Amino acid sequence: MNTTRNIPAAPPTTTSGADIADWRPEDETFWEATGKKIAYRNLWISIPALLCGFAVWGMWGVITVQMMNLGFPFSQAELFTLTAIAGISGATMRIPASFLIRLAGGRNTIFLTTSMLLAPAIGTGIVLQHPEWPLWSFQLMALWSGVGGGNFASSMSNISTFFPKRLQGTGLGLNAGLGNFGVTTMQIVIPLVMTVGLLGSFGGEPMVLVKDSGWIFGKIPAGTQTWVQNAGLAWVLSLVPLSILCWFGMNNLKTVSPATGNPLVAFAKITYLYTLAFIPTIVMLYFYLPAPTGLGLLSIWVAIPLDIIAAITMMKLAAFGAMKDQVKTQFAIFSNKHTWSLTILYIVTFGSFIGFSMALPLSMKVIFGISHVRDAAGVLQHTLANPNAPAVLAYAWIGPFVGALIRPLGGWISDKVGGSIVTQWISAVMVVASVAVGWVMLQAYQSATPEQYFLPFMLLFVVLFAASGIGNGSTFRTIGVIFDRQQAGPVLGWTSAVAAYGAFIAPVVIGEQIKAGTPQMAMYGFAIFYALCLVLNWWFYLRKNAELKNP
Repeated sequence: MNTTRNIPAAPPTTTSGADIADWRPEDETFWEATGKKIAYRNLWISIPALLCGFAVWGMWGVITVQMMNLGFPFSQAELFTLTAIAGISGATMRIPASFLIRLAGGRNTIFLTTSMLLAPAIGTGIVLQHPEWPLWSFQLMALWSGVGGGNFASSMSNISTFFPKRLQGTGLGLNAGLGNFGVTTMQIVIPLVMTVGLLGSFGGEPMVLVKDSGWIFGKIPAGTQTWVQNAGLAWVLSLVPLSILCWFGMNNLKTVSPATGNPLVAFAKITYLYTLAFIPTIVMLYFYLPAPTGLGLLSIWVAIPLDIIAAITMMKLAAFGAMKDQVKTQFAIFSNKHTWSLTILYIVTFGSFIGFSMALPLSMKVIFGISHVRDAAGVLQHTLANPNAPAVLAYAWIGPFVGALIRPLGGWISDKVGGSIVTQWISAVMVVASVAVGWVMLQAYQSATPEQYFLPFMLLFVVLFAASGIGNGSTFRTIGVIFDRQQAGPVLGWTSAVAAYGAFIAPVVIGEQIKAGTPQMAMYGFAIFYALCLVLNWWFYLRKNAELKNP
């Protein structure tokens, strides 16, 4: 008879305050007596830190709408580049971020990467006070905000190490789901803080809207003063206390991160790898972006693989000393076929969530803020403002809110019935919803009164966000079950890194198709991809002879 359950668990052995040397979450006695309290404390601090990361990363989706409302001297295509640059920067930053926990420790990593968000927040607040500055200065801030996107990989990798396998869906679902509220929080908070002089003389002077804007309670008419710079500066008020909380409340698990070194050494590793991640992104963007910023030589489908390969290669070659062996150990995940299958499946879920979150506000402004009428020659024109346009910033937050709210439910359901069956159902829903929303976009883009199609447009996108949110939880649950504790963290980080390129793909693809006059083709293309992934999920995890059945 097993009597170990009756032996009280010893408290965790600490080597230096926040460093925990004894960590056995799969031991139910240890978990109930000691582990649960520590794990949930780290989780509850991790969530608001991740929320701010999402907010800083995604803020350009809202900022670009307000730049258009304020008459900044940039075209629609140039404004779409800002959301796309933030998207690809955040995605690339996730590649090194997925390995940071083992290299530098959870507490060290979350503290420093949260503190790093202060730089793009303050920098963005400064450039937005100068509409006359060149486009590249805004693009630089969008690039820098990618630090917030990278933080997701390290945050999820960290939290996965604290929870037992049976609670992976719940723990990761809470961290990611509530962390994803950063997108919704940003889309609600930024329009609000732009209505007031939040920081006095330090916050700069207001500007006057030349077009109607909006916030959660409705329309803000042209002629109203607005402090667009608060879109960046406001986050300072939460980032400073959060950084302090991360340092004093979180832990490094020495069973996962055995050779972090002292905090200064850990910080040097993080800064080194994050700095390296910017290099391939900048080079790729130079070859991808059109003049005057770049050369415009690469298509998006060439640029993304080159960026991923360059980032991985640079990180591997640049590692040195003990860090080189640690990186080599983490690269073992690439020899497992399930790393690749789950990476593709996670693009369906998180890639869609963050991609639509980035692209939707400006897309709504372009499609529904303009009356699409034909001239005397019968050519469709898109220059006349729509007097009945919906207030974009009053509605853009709803879809991401639903997706983030429902994500923990996806993890919880998957813990009960299996992750892959949940992924299969939501993939089917996303196929249908994508085709339907594409058709609605087509009708609106050909109408002099596009607002009549706004309600079905919003409802269908809410369905897409809800499905992607549930799928976020189910896919991460599957990863937590398939991979052991040493590999689960890097796999979670890697899959989230690749999926985050959705934040680059969606604004670019939707923006290009709107410019071409065929916005529906973007959604039809996404539907085809979802259908292919539905087959992939069935083949690997649901068919009769699957190696791993419904993990």
